[in-house]
Amino acid sequence: MSNAPVMASTYLEWAKLCSQATYNLATSGIMSYPLAELHVSPQDLEINGPTVYGYAPLQERLAQKCGVTPDCVVAAAGTSMANHLAMAALIEPGDDVLIEQPTYGPVLEVALYLRANVIRFERRVEQDFQIDPDDITRLITPKTRLICLTNMHNPSGALTSNETLIRIGEIAQSSGAQVLVDEVYLDMVYDQPPRSSFHLGSNFVVTTSLTKAYGLSGIRCGWILAQPDLAIRMWRLSDLFDGSPVHPGELLSVMALDQLGKIDARARTLLETNRKALDAFFSGRNDLDGFRSPWGTVCFPRLKNGSVDEFCEFLRAGYETSVVPGRFFEMPDHFRIGIGGDPTMTGEALKRLAAALDEWGTAGWKTNRS
Repeated sequence: MSNAPVMASTYLEWAKLCSQATYNLATSGIMSYPLAELHVSPQDLEINGPTVYGYAPLQERLAQKCGVTPDCVVAAAGTSMANHLAMAALIEPGDDVLIEQPTYGPVLEVALYLRANVIRFERRVEQDFQIDPDDITRLITPKTRLICLTNMHNPSGALTSNETLIRIGEIAQSSGAQVLVDEVYLDMVYDQPPRSSFHLGSNFVVTTSLTKAYGLSGIRCGWILAQPDLAIRMWRLSDLFDGSPVHPGELLSVMALDQLGKIDARARTLLETNRKALDAFFSGRNDLDGFRSPWGTVCFPRLKNGSVDEFCEFLRAGYETSVVPGRFFEMPDHFRIGIGGDPTMTGEALKRLAAALDEWGTAGWKTNRS
């Protein structure tokens, strides 16, 4: 891929304009949490709040959630803005930046937009998309300033162990580099959840939000965890992006964090139901293969026969169902399935996906090729 500056996200453009369907398996987060369930009344909200670096009640709650002090927290408008702000603070044009492959497109595109010299390290499908630290050792240079990865991995859902992350941190330290970990899916590891990688070393920077794991995309509650001196730099840089945050969003974020236990329980119940449907979908299928994570909302199978792009069009047109073509994650023979939706819809969508694959296997892909 070229290192020329990028002025758009091809994936997000597709997601906003082309992904919608009656039966939607293209979304990657938990379905939206109802505002009514937060028990908010109009008098709980104000349009304008204090113009400061960090709304104190929100800073305190985020710090408590993450096990850090408030001066390590930088609030941002979702994980996407957190990633952009973190990278903008950490790298200069021409710096070497190591980024996993495949990865979530906007992570790569922001680095290119910032004119970094992007170098890729591979997550191999035959190794269940795990990272081999030796690959990073071979690629790191004295110019490397940042190593970027997602954990859990987007698009596969693979979880990176603390041992691997510690090793990556040590390799980065040898070059004076930082490690940026997008942890937006990590809260969906429900049994023995790992602590944030921010706690693994002083050169770790973490981005996340309440979006994917909790269904709270609309309030845009994202944040960065960074060492206090770096956090100050990020706060100052944020003035160039948004000036001051949307105060009703800050207030709603505080309310959501105060009720996160019940929001998390709802998400977990939903995922347990949908994962059973996903397991039933994969049972006996021989037209797909690949790693499946026991956690999270996404999986990323390979289609054995035919063009994934053509199959996605076939699925949408004939079965009113959408998935994400793997070309948006640099693996065009794969597609991403999201299971964070309403259970009734998700169950029906998976049945329609199975029926489409059955038809595709008997005649569809051969007909499309002829």
